[in-house]
Amino acid sequence: MWVKICGITNPADAEAAVEAGADAVGVVLAESPRRVTVDRAGALIESLPIAAFLLTVDEPVATVLDWATRTKASGVQPYGAHAAEVARAAIEAGLSVLRPVRVHEQRPDIDGIPRDETVLLDAGSAIVWGGSGRVFDWSLAAGLGRPFVLAGGLTPSNVETAVSLCRPAGVDVSSGVEAAPGRKDHAKIVAFVEGARA
Repeated sequence: MWVKICGITNPADAEAAVEAGADAVGVVLAESPRRVTVDRAGALIESLPIAAFLLTVDEPVATVLDWATRTKASGVQPYGAHAAEVARAAIEAGLSVLRPVRVHEQRPDIDGIPRDETVLLDAGSAIVWGGSGRVFDWSLAAGLGRPFVLAGGLTPSNVETAVSLCRPAGVDVSSGVEAAPGRKDHAKIVAFVEGARA
């Protein structure tokens, strides 16, 4: 089970994710309590032995690719305007892509997303793009016919159930392992990784 810890803002939390056995971290470069500067993102990423994704919102292709180069990120997670264009350009540049799809009241339509982009299913919200702590109906994600990463309201106490119900290829957590917005609870990170792989 692939596990990503998103919303990393400081070296101690990044190291906790690594030590817990996470496969990737996410760094937010968009408006959020977890937002960091591009320079800060680069400092966090440079010594990490695991994958690092940049979460962006409404940024154009040239900006995201520049940020990925500057920070040495291994992937991007683009939301909002330009997301499709950013994803394609990132793939062409050799980056990994987590392609967010917001799930509301119906089964998500992912047919138009190229297979070389990894679908990330998250709870729909009109207020925030990610890290909302909201859960969607996991039954809507069952049997999609292609690998996907599950996000949205996951915690150490519910991740095992979520995985058993919809069988994702991976899981992504941010607020569910926090002590406060932008600060992780290291014990929760350990519990989440263990629960995801139980």
